[in-house]
Amino acid sequence: MFSQIKRDIQAVFERDPAARSVTEVLLCYSGLHAIWWHRISNRFWRWNLPLTARFISQLARWLTGIEIHPAAKIGEGLFIDHGMGVVIGETAELGRNVTLFQGVTLGGTGKEKGKRHPTLGNNVLVGAGAKILGSFTVGDDSLVGSNAVVLRPLPQKATAVGVPAEIVRLDGKRIDLLEHGKLPDPVHECMEKLNQRIEMLEARVKELEAEKPASRRDIN
Repeated sequence: MFSQIKRDIQAVFERDPAARSVTEVLLCYSGLHAIWWHRISNRFWRWNLPLTARFISQLARWLTGIEIHPAAKIGEGLFIDHGMGVVIGETAELGRNVTLFQGVTLGGTGKEKGKRHPTLGNNVLVGAGAKILGSFTVGDDSLVGSNAVVLRPLPQKATAVGVPAEIVRLDGKRIDLLEHGKLPDPVHECMEKLNQRIEMLEARVKELEAEKPASRRDIN
C-alpha cells in the first residue's frame, strides 16, 4: 500500500509543475484523493459488496467532484489533474501512467451489458473536456486533444482531435504532453484551405469579367 501511495505522489511531481511539496500534494490534490477512495471501493466491489462499494464511490464523488465506478480497473501512476467533472465508467480500464484532465469522460454509448467502456493503454494523455465513448482501445502513448470526442479505436502513438475525433498525427514523433498549444487544429486547416479556394475562384471570376467587353466587341 505504501509503495502505491509513494508512486501516486511521484506521478504528481512528474506531471504537474505546480506541485511544490509532498504536504501540499497530500492535502490539496483531489485527483489523488479520488484514486485512493477508488482503491477502497474497488476492494469492496471485489469482495462482492457492491452497495458498500457504490456508497464509498459516491462519497468520493461528493468530496472530490470525480466519479470513478468501483469496478473500473486502474493501473499504477494515474494522474488526474484538477479533476472536477471526471467520470470513469464501470468497465473502463486504464493502463500505467495515464493522465486525465478535468471534465474527461470515459463512458459508454448505450444500455448494453458487458464491456461498454474504453480501455486506455500505457502513457495515454486525455485533454480537458475530452470524451472517449465506447468499448474500444486507445493505444499506448496516444494523445487525445481537449474537447475531442473519440468514438473509435486509436492506434499507438496517435494524436486525435476534433468532434468526432480524427487522427492527425501518427508518425511516432512525440509531443510534449503538457504543451497543449502544439496540438494541430484540423478545423483551422480546413478553413484555411477553403479560404484559399475562395480566393482562387474570385480571381478567376475577375479574369472572366475582364474578358467580357472584348468578346462583345468581337461579336459586333
